[in-house]
This record gives sequence, C-alpha cells and structure tokens, in this order.
Amino acid sequence: MKLSNKVLAIAAGLFSSAWLQAAETPRWVSAGGSLSEWVVVLGGESRLVGVDSTSRHPASLTNLANVGYQRALAAEGILSLRPDLLLGSEEMGPPPVLEQLRGAGVKIAVLPARADLNSLHSSLQQIGDLLGDRAKAEQAFTQYQAQLSEQAQWVKAAQAKQPAPGVLFLIGHAGGSPMAGGKNTLADWIISQAGGRNLATQADYKVLSTEALIALDPEVVVLADRQLQGEAARAALLKQNPALAQTRAGRSGRLWVIDPTLLIGGLGPRLPAALSDLAQVFYPSSKPSAPSAKPAP
Repeated sequence: MKLSNKVLAIAAGLFSSAWLQAAETPRWVSAGGSLSEWVVVLGGESRLVGVDSTSRHPASLTNLANVGYQRALAAEGILSLRPDLLLGSEEMGPPPVLEQLRGAGVKIAVLPARADLNSLHSSLQQIGDLLGDRAKAEQAFTQYQAQLSEQAQWVKAAQAKQPAPGVLFLIGHAGGSPMAGGKNTLADWIISQAGGRNLATQADYKVLSTEALIALDPEVVVLADRQLQGEAARAALLKQNPALAQTRAGRSGRLWVIDPTLLIGGLGPRLPAALSDLAQVFYPSSKPSAPSAKPAP
C-alpha cells in the first residue's frame, strides 16, 4: 500500500510539473504570413495558438485557430484564444481592434513589412528577442543575405548574355481586374532581385487599363492570385483580361503564377527559393541557379 501511494505521489508530481510547464508557455497569435513563417523558422511554433488567414506555411499552421485576414482582425476571436502576445506587421489592423486588445492586456508587437533587408533584420531581431534567442535570429539573417548575394551573382552573369526582360507583376482575384505592383512594393523588389525590369512605374499598386497593358507589352507577367492557383489562375486572368494575350508574354506563354502569401508581412524565408525559380523564367537559356531552397535555420 505504501509503495502504491509513493507511485501515485510521483505520478501526481509529474503531472503537476507538466501542467505548470504547459500553463507557463507563452501564447502567441501571429498575423502576417511571412512573420508567422519566421516564428516557425526561429523555433517558436509551439507558442502559436492562432494565426491569420495568410499564414499557411508550413502546413502545420493551418491546424491552428484562424483569426481572419490580417487587415480585418476581430478582437473577440483573438481574445478567445487567451493570448499573451499578438505579433504582426504594420499592415495589421484595424487600429481600433489593436487598441481594444491592448486594453484587454494583450501585448502587441508591430514589426516592419517594408521590402528591404534593414526591415527584415529588425523583424528577426525582435522575434529573436521575444523568443530569447537573438543569436539564432542573427544566424538566420546572415544566411538570408548569403542567399540573396548568390542570387545577385547569378543574375549578373545571366544579364551578361541577355538584357533584363520587361516584367509586369499583377495581383489578382479570380481573374478580376488585376493591380500592377509599382515602385516601393514587394512586387517591385521581387522583380528586381530576380533580374527583371519593372514596367509599372507608378507608386504602389494600380489597376491598369486594357490600353496600358497592350502599350507596356511585357515579356513576362508574374501573377499572384488571392483565390486561384496554377493553370486556373492563368486561364481566369486571360479570360477576364484578353488584352494580355496580345502582349509578348501572352503570345509566348510566359505567365508565371506565384503563391500570394509570399507578399504578406515583408520578406519571408521562402523568397530566396522563389526568386531562383522566377529568375529562371526571366533567363531561360541560363543554367539554373541553386541557392538553398531551405529557409535559414
């Protein structure tokens, strides 16, 4: 009987210890696909109890509670998850909801979403500090820089043999009127890093007329559709925007579809691999580059 009591006491102690450890684990909600991916890369996935609708990579994040689109968050759904922290980019909102969450005691960490390495470095440092591992964040940033440097060298070699192609980067929704990514956008950064020449010279994103699409006559069109993927996205875009079929990109079939979540929350860990793929579309006669497709550790 005494032995049984001791066994029960030990088991109860172990259970209590495990319960306390679980209870002390910080509870995070992340809004912004790229930032959620970085949390995972930097070892913080176990802290996540909810993510926004753009946080779909890795696939394990889709098993968490969905708090809606990052720009249209609702306080009630987030508070129901009892989070200690809401992590998101400056795109996150609306502001009244963030104030309501702050008033309820939720810590809000707003990170930059600009398409530049300084902003990425700042974001990684802040996530690293929140996780208590700044060194791992610095290592991730160093590897990211190396991947981009390797990509830039490949582009330089490719451009010695072929001029940079004229590119349009379109953001669409099930074939509707697409918006072209202009200057100071992540779309523009992606085109440049992959070795293209952005034909959309306006600031931000703008819907282009049929006449403008024909006049710009892109050699390559990059499409990020918020609803459709692959061939379905291409077909819907051409059906709703037949002017594209008259461009060099349309006639040669150089219409490249990418994952729209790559554009959410700043520079994400999957971008170097996506740039490598896109550069091969821009320079098909050049030997494929081979940067590591794995995100930084």
